[in-house]
Amino acid sequence: MDKSKLYGRVIFTMNIQAKTGLHIGGSSTGLEIGGVDNPVIRDPLTGVPYIPGSSLRGKMRSQLEKALGLRQNNSIGSQVKIHTCKTTADYEANGGCPVCHIFGVPGETDIQGSTRLVVRDVPMTPESVNKLIKAHTDLAFTEIKYEVAIDRVTSAANPRNLERVPAGTVFGPAEMVFSIYEMADVDRLTRILEGLQLVQDDYLGGAGSRGSGKVEFTDIHVSARSGKHYSMEEKYQKPLNSLADLEANFPDIKQWVRQVIPQE
Repeated sequence: MDKSKLYGRVIFTMNIQAKTGLHIGGSSTGLEIGGVDNPVIRDPLTGVPYIPGSSLRGKMRSQLEKALGLRQNNSIGSQVKIHTCKTTADYEANGGCPVCHIFGVPGETDIQGSTRLVVRDVPMTPESVNKLIKAHTDLAFTEIKYEVAIDRVTSAANPRNLERVPAGTVFGPAEMVFSIYEMADVDRLTRILEGLQLVQDDYLGGAGSRGSGKVEFTDIHVSARSGKHYSMEEKYQKPLNSLADLEANFPDIKQWVRQVIPQE
């Protein structure tokens, strides 16, 4: 059953620091001969790289699916598979599928449910933009990593290059908005913490197994809005400099959310 009453929203904001070079692929349309094999995605107006919300959200979802041992039974395009509950009974079983409740289900299913999590695109911070302008990188705001793939049969070398945002670059603020439709949603907030930790321990973007994409979430802030007084935003006051701080304070944060967003 669709939970149509919105009791309120919890908003997480944070910075994302690239600990190694970060590659989130963009379109190579229009590149000249001798250009980059694997370009990064950029803002079409400014040319500055950014992190798409879909990349961060999708990585959190896929990591949670694996951590929970959920069957990836639904194809998205020709290469990507995700978990999707097929029936309302699956969706509601054992307190509700955490992944499908939080991230939603495809429109072609018969399940009536509201997606909880929205993840915005994440711009590069002005400080990092200025730093990279002064750094005179290989390309505007990025470096080129050269690699050589070796044919295991012929031993022939196949050189390739990868465009990356350099290590140390900071993106932010990243914004995640979590909607509360029922009491169980407050407990589902824990999955957001788990998803972020899974991403931080894995990688974001491409070429992670070859060293790219290690990120760290820092300078975290939590706020909330009640559906009764939605124009009033309340902020959680304790400093949260890292995911470790967020985890240590999470029981208190959930209790605070229950006070700010009462469900009557």
